Parts: sequence; C-alpha cells; structure tokens
Amino acid sequence: MGDRVVIVDYDPAWPVMFADLGAGLRRALGDVAVRIDHIGSTSVPGLAAKPVIDVQISVGSFDPPAAFTAPLEGLGFVYRDTNPDRTKRYFREAPGRRRTHIHVRREGSFSQQFSLLFRDYLRGHPAAAAEYAAVKRRAAAVFADDRKAYGEAKETCIWDLIRRADAWAQDTGWAPGPGDS
Repeated sequence: MGDRVVIVDYDPAWPVMFADLGAGLRRALGDVAVRIDHIGSTSVPGLAAKPVIDVQISVGSFDPPAAFTAPLEGLGFVYRDTNPDRTKRYFREAPGRRRTHIHVRREGSFSQQFSLLFRDYLRGHPAAAAEYAAVKRRAAAVFADDRKAYGEAKETCIWDLIRRADAWAQDTGWAPGPGDS
C-alpha cells in the first residue's frame, strides 16, 4: 500500500486480525485499558476501506503515560508524539509490520464516544455505510497521493453522518456496548 490512499472492498479477515491484535493488547495492558475497540472502516462489515486496522484503547487518564506507552512500545508499536490531535495518544506499527493505527483516548471523552457512535451507526445503517464508501472511493481517486486532502475530502460526509448518528442515538438511547477485546 505504501503511502498512497487505496480503498479496497471489505475483507472478512479484518475482524479476525483485530481479534488477534486485541487479545495481545489486552494481555499487555491489563486494567490500564478500560476498553479496547475495533474502530474505523475495517470494523464495519461490508464497508470498503483502507486496509488498516484501527484500534481505540480507552484509558481512565493519560497520566502517567508510561502506563500505556511502555506496554505498547513493548509490543513494537511506535509512539507518534508529534501527532497534533491532543485528544489522543497515537501509535503506529513498527517499520516493516502491517499498517496498524492505535488511538489511545480518555474513556468518556467526546473523541472516544465519536469513534464508537460513528462505527455503531454505520454497522446498523448499510445505506449510510455505502454512502460513506462512495465518498471515500471518490476522494481516493482524486487524492491518492495526498492523505491530508483525502481526509479533508471526507469531512462533510463524516459530519453529516455523525449528525444522523446523533439523532439515531437520541431516538434509540444508544450507549456503547462492551469493548471488543
């Protein structure tokens, strides 16, 4: 895949890959991880995606950081301390390993809830997932060599979907279920 944005059809192996990864993360992190979830497009059955497993690890606090950085680095993940998003701590795979994104977020924070709500809404609304897939495919066709522009091209759709997801959450009383691992 390299650095190009490539969208592929859904792969039923993605949940299995996450399950293996999640089990290892759970063993390494223990109770430091309040929950571990498969998030992002690979977590939505049938949704076309970049073939990257996204994992959200919810923690009670970012302090002390060694509580989660040491176990993750021990598994070979690389902390990206220059990530500009201050609502998470971000880790990537070690060089030469399969692309993996680890997002450590505070339990109950907006960014933690956003990821879970977005995922659950798309899982329960196949037409919305198909709409999102079409936007991703168009954005990747135009911005295959510019990840930042690719992300920006999806923003309007994402915010529209999250507004619908919020209305759905209000109507149904949605709350995140148990973590995935």
